[in-house]
Amino acid sequence: MKVRFKRLNERAAVPSYGSPYSAGADLYNAEEKTITLASGESYLFHTGIAMEIPAGYVGLIYARSGLASKKGLAPANKVGVVDADYRGEVMVCLYNHSKNKQSVEPGERIAQMVIAPFLSVEYEESDELSDTVRGEGGFGSTGTK
Repeated sequence: MKVRFKRLNERAAVPSYGSPYSAGADLYNAEEKTITLASGESYLFHTGIAMEIPAGYVGLIYARSGLASKKGLAPANKVGVVDADYRGEVMVCLYNHSKNKQSVEPGERIAQMVIAPFLSVEYEESDELSDTVRGEGGFGSTGTK
């Protein structure tokens, strides 16, 4: 599958995979200068690209494990969603979970995007739902005792 993209500025980098079996393509910081985030602070980073995701697919933006584990930086909304009909710039809001200031350099990999199929469903209201063994148990109800 090919996903068309457009560079919106000269600092924009082509999304790239770290290995042949990577599910997520790295997205890059297209800011002009180093951005420093204080502990508990977030910043909306420009990637400098817009995409044309095919109908029936979605771009899911996840944390990069290295950035999250080494610097404590991860998407503020946990998982970003880029819909197939969105043509604006792909942005990544990173949040600093660490106790220290963290810097992000121009051109640094800031997140990863997975292109995935999805089902568009019609929600139908009902007075009754089918029974299951689990029933209404939630929030740890299926764990071991």
